[in-house]
Order: sequence, then structure tokens, then C-alpha cells
Amino acid sequence: MDEVGKKNPSETKPLHAPVDGPSGRLLRSWQRAEFILPVVRPLPRIDPVIAKPWALHIPIDPARPSVLKVPLLEDRLKVSRFFFQQTLYAPSLHKPPASVTRPAAVPLVVMAGAVTVEVNQPTSPAQPAAVKQTRIAPPGDVVKLSERFFFLLQPDLETLLHTSNLDFPRQPFPFQFDGMAFLTPRHGAILADEMGLGKSMQAISSLRLLLRSGAARRVLVVCPKGLVSNWVRELADWAPELLVAVVEGDPQRRRWQWSLADVPVKIANYEVVVRDRDLMAELGQSFDLVVLDEAQRIKNRSSHTSQAVRALKRKRSWALTGTPVENSAEDLIGIFEFVAPGHLNDQMSPRAMGAAAVDHVLRRTKDRVLKDLPPRMNRDERIELTGEQRETYRRAEEDGVLRLSSLGKEATIQHVFELVLRLKQICNFDTATGESAKLECLEAELDEIHASGRKSLVFSQWVETLGRLRSKLSRFGAIEYHGGMSTAARDATIEKFKTDPRHSVLLLSYGAGSVGLNLQFSQYVFLFDRWWNPAVEDQAINRAHRIGAVGAVTVTRFLSVDTIEERIDEVLRCKRDLSDAILSQAEATPSSGLTQEDIFALFKLKPPRLTQPAIEKAA
Repeated sequence: MDEVGKKNPSETKPLHAPVDGPSGRLLRSWQRAEFILPVVRPLPRIDPVIAKPWALHIPIDPARPSVLKVPLLEDRLKVSRFFFQQTLYAPSLHKPPASVTRPAAVPLVVMAGAVTVEVNQPTSPAQPAAVKQTRIAPPGDVVKLSERFFFLLQPDLETLLHTSNLDFPRQPFPFQFDGMAFLTPRHGAILADEMGLGKSMQAISSLRLLLRSGAARRVLVVCPKGLVSNWVRELADWAPELLVAVVEGDPQRRRWQWSLADVPVKIANYEVVVRDRDLMAELGQSFDLVVLDEAQRIKNRSSHTSQAVRALKRKRSWALTGTPVENSAEDLIGIFEFVAPGHLNDQMSPRAMGAAAVDHVLRRTKDRVLKDLPPRMNRDERIELTGEQRETYRRAEEDGVLRLSSLGKEATIQHVFELVLRLKQICNFDTATGESAKLECLEAELDEIHASGRKSLVFSQWVETLGRLRSKLSRFGAIEYHGGMSTAARDATIEKFKTDPRHSVLLLSYGAGSVGLNLQFSQYVFLFDRWWNPAVEDQAINRAHRIGAVGAVTVTRFLSVDTIEERIDEVLRCKRDLSDAILSQAEATPSSGLTQEDIFALFKLKPPRLTQPAIEKAA
């Protein structure tokens, strides 16, 4: 072997070398070593060292950055205008009607809280005159931004009516378009315009737009029985395309009429709604819109009429009334229980009540919206009773006051009202002799009016008084109109008075003749005796002083001197203040309303302790 392959003999070990055992004896490699503990050698300690990374320190200027403040809502936005150089109507669309035709340039005026469209004034005689464009503003209870933008981006009302192919037999007034824009977006609304401004026309046009757009399919109109035929005529005039059904007749017929599914508009009087309350619940009747005409009928929340009306299943609730406050704030609360239940309560002051109701109530008066309406001239005709009348009146008053004084604390409001009614009747006609100073004055007035070929309205509280007047005024062709007549007879009376020149005097009761009649062709109104409620008197007067009046309307109120009528006149003035206080959001005056002190003070008596509900029930 060469040197590389040689091994050192000293490095050569035997194949089987002996191993030391646990007892010191030698063990051979083929022998098993027992209980041999391994030798433990601790590992050396290792301390890891992590090098810190290099950091880049950038000094920051401690000075605060400047802030640029942009006022958005604090200051009123400036008006900006954009002029469209072309007409807003596409060539493919129908041409707009003359009432809504716009000139070539229309400025869009953007203001804080409102968007309005104004039409430029014509620059030449050939261009059309300026036309007001009515916007539909979102109701106050709409809080979602998306919903408010929906109203903001809608076209004006005139354009909506045109694109829906809704025409009018006569051009509405601008304030009537405002009324439509108020009603259309609201689920709860009270249109409280003064009598004669066309509340029914505004409601019909609004529901017509809802039906055409698909927002409503089933509409119910509830009105007094005497106004059903008037609503039929108004719907035929302002919405001739609508199918209308009047719910009336025997129970089986009414059941069939309520079940008509293809009739979009139904008309029912208040008595039918009360009578068929259970029937409508059985049939599962529900409506997209319920319109109440003369909504003051539900002012008493505990009455069957109010409960039946409020039980109607509906999505929208509209109330029409020219007298939202007749006697007290309770009247408005009663109507709101139908329109927006729980929105008003008895604990509110007149100012708070007016502020809470402002978004749900729209009220306009004729002197503010109709500058060109013929004037209304009011005059109080103070009449001295005849000698026999004065003596009869004196005895009746003295006997009545003595009786009330003898009753003492047992005297009630009913006792006082009995005496008041007896004295008022004596002021009309002497119960002993039949003489009447008022009748003598009325005849003198009517002689002159009849000679001029004009017509007159005479109102009284009692049907008996109307009958006596008819016999005394037969030479004027006087005819009666009151609640004791059938609907057909009353309609025939109005037609006869309107068309027959032989009948120049219409005698009406306050209850039947103060609502729903259009008698604008009459230029003279006489209040033969006074009603307790000034709002009812206003309604009676507005039968003649309304849209379409051909001339000035003269209103004459008869007042017997030194009688109960003069004292009642003062009470009426106080009650009128209460209505104005609530509707103008002003604090009520201390004398507002009719209290038991006021009633007993008519005869200088001290009132007993009575609750206000008892007084209102008696009144």
C-alpha cells in the first residue's frame, strides 16, 4: 500500500472496546448498559442584539394652520338668474295653453328657502303679459332630504296641469292655484278660506290631479245633506271626466253603492256616514282621500258625527270650512282630530295653537286676495220699537228677570236662554199685537230695491218668522228656503229665485242658507235678527258677496235699540276676537269667548257655579 492508504497503528481501536459500567466493571459492547444517565451539557447563553433602525426626524411647525370660513346658511343667498334661450316646451309636445305660455327667455330665480320661476315682462306689445308660476312646496313634516328635493325638482303646477291634459271651464284665480299647491302634497290639510273664494273648486281640482297622477283611486266627499246636489254640479263643471256616485236610498241600495269599485268619487252626507258606519267596516271600505265640506260639523269630538267620520279608513284627510273657530278653540281641535290626530291639545295657548297649526291650515280673506272684488258695505240699522212692542218687551223682561232672581242658585243657562229667545222674538213681532218695527223698515227698503229690478236675501233664526214675512212681503214674490224643505224643493226654490224676475226676495234660515249656496247675483242682504255666532252671520253674508258678484253688496243688520239685541251684539264682537286671535297666532284677549258671566250679565245677574261644557251644551 502506498503512504496514503497507511494508517497509524496508534489510532486503530479494537472493534469491540470495553465500556465502563455503572458498577465499575467493564461491559462489552454487546452487553446492555442499564441505568446510564446521559451527560447534560448546558448550552451557552445567547443574548440577541437587535439593531435599532435609523429614524428620520422631520421637525413640524407648531403654528396652527389658517382656516377659510365659507358662510353657507348664515347669510341669505344672493339671487342668481339663468336665462333659457329657447322655450321650455319640446317641439314634439302639445303647445301650452295661453294661460301658461312662456316667452323665449325664462329666468330661474334661486333664493334661500324657495325656488320660484318668474316670467320676464314683455319687451314689446306683441309679447304676452307676465304669468305667475305656482310651485308645490314640501309640507313642513317632510324631513328627508330626498323627499324635499323631489318637490323642489317638480315643475310648476300650471305645467303639471297642462301635461296631465286637465283643462278648466274658467280660468282660476292665482290664489286658487296656491290653494291647489297647498292641498296636493298634504295628507292632512284644512282649507279655511273665507266664504266665496271657491274652496270646493280648489278641492275638486286637487283631487282631480291626484286621480290623474295615480296618487289616489278612491275618494269620498262628505258634506251636509243640502249640499249634495251642489257638489254634483261642481264636479260636473270642474271635473267632467270623473265618474261620481251619490250614496243614498235604502240600506240595500247603499250597500251596493258603497261596493262600487269602478267609481273613483263617491259623495255621502254626514247622516249616511253615521248610519253606515258598521256597514263600511263590514265591507272593509277604505279611501285614498276623504274630503269634509263644512267640517265644523265635527267640532264636537264626542258627537256621533265626529266619531263616525274619524273612524273612516283613509290615507289623506282634507277639511273645508270657512269657520274653523266658531265658539272656542275646541272647535279647531275637533277638526284636527280628523286631519292630524293629537297635533293640538286643550293645554295649548292660542299663540301656541296657531303656531302648531300653521303648516296644516291655509286661510285667505277676500279683501287680501281679491282686490277687484266688488266692495261690501255694512251698516247697522238701529230701530226703535213701536209703543206696543216696547210695552210688551218691558213686561216680558221684567217678569223674566224676576223669575230668574227668585230661582237664585237654581237658575241655569237654559232658563236664561229661554228669556233671551222670548225677548228676541218680541223684537221681531209683538206677540200681543203682531206689530213689527223691523218689518216696516224692511218693506221700505225692499220697495226701492224691487223698483230697481235687483234681488235681496233676508235671514232669520226662526222658520216661523220666515212664514210671517212671506205673507207680509207677497208683493215682492218672497219665497222661503229652510231646513224643513226637501232637497228637491230647495233646489227648485233657488232656481226659481235665480231665473224668475217676479221673485225678488229670498227668505232664508241661518241653518240652511248659510252654507254652500252661490247667490252672487243678489246685491242686498238683510239680517232680520242676529245669530249667536258671528261666523254663521259671515257665512250668510258671503252667499252674495263672493266670486262672480256683479256689484257692491250692501249688508243691513237690524238692531232694536235698548234691547237684548244690542247686548248680544257686544258678545258677538268678543267671539269674533277669539277666532282672529287663534288664526293670527296672537294671544287671546281677556274678553274672548262666551262665558257664563257674559250670559248672566245680559240681565245683570250673578251666575251660579257652572262648568264651561254645560254652557257650551246650552248654547
